[in-house]
Amino acid sequence: MLPKSTKVVIIGGGIAGCSVAYHLAKFGWKDVILLERDQLTSGTTWHAAGLVSQLGPSAAITKIRKYSLDLYKDLEKKIGFSSGLKLNGALSIATTQSRWQELLRQATTAQLFDVNVEVLNIEQIKKKYPIINEKDILGGIYMPGDGQADPIGVTNLLAKSAKEEGARIFEKTPVEKVLTRQGKVVGVKTKNQIIDCEYVVLAAGMWSRQIGAEAGVSVPLYPNEHFYIITEPIKNLKKNLPVLRDFNDCLYLKEDAGKILVGIFEPKAKPAFNKLNKIPNDFSFGELPEDFDHFEPFLSAAIKRVPLLKKAGIRKFFVGPESFTPDTNTLLGESSEIKNFYLCCGFNSIGIGSSGGAGKITAEWIINGYINEDLFSYDIKRFQKFHSETKFITERVTETLGDLYGMHWPYKQHKTSRNQKLLPYHKELKDAGACFGEVAGYERPMWFAKNGAKAKYIYSYNYQNWYPFAEHETINTRKNIGLFDLTPFSKFELKGIKTHSELQRICTANIKNEEGRTTYTQMLNKDGGIEADLTVACLEKNYFRIISSAATRQHDKHHILKHLDSSVEFNDVTENYACLGVFGPKSRNLMTDIAGKYFETKDFSFATGKNIKILNVKVWAQRLSYVGELGWEIYIPIKYAKIIYNKIIKYGKKYQICNAGVHAMDTLRMEKGYLHWGHDITPEENQYEAGLSFAVSYKKKINFIGREALIEIKKKKLKKKLVILSLKNNKPGFPLLLHDEPIYFKNKIVGKTTSGNYSFNYKKNIAFGYVSTDVNLDKFTNQNIEIEVEKEKYSAVIEKQPFHDPKNKILKN
Repeated sequence: MLPKSTKVVIIGGGIAGCSVAYHLAKFGWKDVILLERDQLTSGTTWHAAGLVSQLGPSAAITKIRKYSLDLYKDLEKKIGFSSGLKLNGALSIATTQSRWQELLRQATTAQLFDVNVEVLNIEQIKKKYPIINEKDILGGIYMPGDGQADPIGVTNLLAKSAKEEGARIFEKTPVEKVLTRQGKVVGVKTKNQIIDCEYVVLAAGMWSRQIGAEAGVSVPLYPNEHFYIITEPIKNLKKNLPVLRDFNDCLYLKEDAGKILVGIFEPKAKPAFNKLNKIPNDFSFGELPEDFDHFEPFLSAAIKRVPLLKKAGIRKFFVGPESFTPDTNTLLGESSEIKNFYLCCGFNSIGIGSSGGAGKITAEWIINGYINEDLFSYDIKRFQKFHSETKFITERVTETLGDLYGMHWPYKQHKTSRNQKLLPYHKELKDAGACFGEVAGYERPMWFAKNGAKAKYIYSYNYQNWYPFAEHETINTRKNIGLFDLTPFSKFELKGIKTHSELQRICTANIKNEEGRTTYTQMLNKDGGIEADLTVACLEKNYFRIISSAATRQHDKHHILKHLDSSVEFNDVTENYACLGVFGPKSRNLMTDIAGKYFETKDFSFATGKNIKILNVKVWAQRLSYVGELGWEIYIPIKYAKIIYNKIIKYGKKYQICNAGVHAMDTLRMEKGYLHWGHDITPEENQYEAGLSFAVSYKKKINFIGREALIEIKKKKLKKKLVILSLKNNKPGFPLLLHDEPIYFKNKIVGKTTSGNYSFNYKKNIAFGYVSTDVNLDKFTNQNIEIEVEKEKYSAVIEKQPFHDPKNKILKN
């Protein structure tokens, strides 16, 4: 019998929902029910290929996958129930040099997490997979702990474990409506019955977007048609064959009870239910119409790779729906629209290998209200409302299914669903040679092509084709002026009597309630993890503007509103203003020419702002610079942005102004030692580890969130410390430093990188990273430090201070 009330309702009885139920109950929240509209696994779980792999594209995702596999093995032993785990390993092959580099990078990163990865040559590949045609294979990586599982078996394993921990599961119980009051979950309606609850977890797979929309929650996912075949039994087929992934041919193959299953992740996928743009509620254990013409080219490739398939008959040709997200990453966390409405969906065909860890993370997130892990790449709040609109999502998923097996190029840009938000001077930027990238929906210049070059990426794991242009932009910014578009930055305005006291409570720094003062600060969770990195500008007394990263708009807004007193008026004004960064040693001259004599340090000191007029338009200018130069950020009402941009360019020619893009800005901020939230600082780090203790004020009268945790952290020895490193090899792009590369001291891994770039001003390959404090940094010698890239170690040096203007003389004078 259904209860009248419960603490948590989980919607969806696939593997994800069952994992959340198990973990919540295991962690002590026994008052949990799971509601499944039909039968467990009846959505998409039942037809999953069931591949389990520990290695992911990032550190955090690898942790989730590794935990999932360990969990399934542990639960099998604990409750004596088989999940059909068959861990014969997994073999990934490379048939191009770039793919080989990518696999070597994965093998390198795996060492950070004790994931066993073996690098194989052709001979070793043939031993592992005797039926393979080795033609054009350059090499491969083998993960002995990977393999496959029975999706229904794993789901039932988790469901049985959840029940044993005290959770209750109800099948044939569709949720008709999520009930809310004042923006907060209060219950669900099912079978004409109301069940009161405090939390809802949406784990309804491909139905999640529809259920979310009915509740007013944006859930950006949509199903594609996913294809695989199962052959007739093949005589003498070895039962211990590893799973084979041939990424360049978009193929995966697995042994399946004496047969072979061949599946694909093709570059141009087919959205499912395309004519309906909606998933029927009664689509249980369903299949989609066959389309052999779509599948045939990939089957031909599979036959070339494994020739014995040519003689094998096809027992089953399967087409079924699998949901995908705009960036091929999962959707976890609390929605920004409704309080206590959580998501655990959008698994992009890797739900079996990820759901164990995703369920654990979701349970911890609900219980604590936050997580102390770097999982922004999975947080639902990385997206905005437009990401779930039908036109955007149905077009984007045609590309993202293929991204699973496509090259994971550095700096790769999506091709579909572009031009969502154009800058007022988009045409001018394009005419100036801009190569655009997308951030938070904005088309933003990444770099500017010159001298007839094409404004187009040529992707590589080595030297980048945009280096010559970024070189010009970075050097010119340091010598003359760089003009940077900062319009996508998130902009929030807060007003009211309590505004200042509330900012003091949610920010670590001492916020100045004086017109024109700006303050750099972080916001923390209760454990001292860094939730946001931002600038607070006082426009008037008790009237403030917060500026933060473009990508973190929903995330930061959610964190602020979650802790902000309701009497404070909060407005997201991101779209109201364009922002231009005028940075460089000649910026004062240019600003004086276009606006008047306001810009000498005695009149306009560093970290202050004021209203000025350009072309008789009132704009807000603040003297801050993420690139570490003398300069001003200019906030312009959007309708006047184009004419002011043109005036800056016109008057700037006298001072050799150049347009500059995101790549130049990222390089320049690293030269200056400035950090980036999501790479160098996350909820996994605290301000002492990151060298940001200067942004902490214990003297202010109001206790800020995370203060007690920080005080305790300060008393103890830190676990890790941020360092700046440079390579002794200073050839641009050789190696290409990115992130998650192991840092070695005396041949032992002691940390990992978080950011990497080549500095054209200082002719250095530079990286930021965290190093364990178990190692005495003072005893590091240049001979003993190395960074590993693509299984090769490179000698490095720990720099004692940032390369550029370490004492802030240029910035403040």
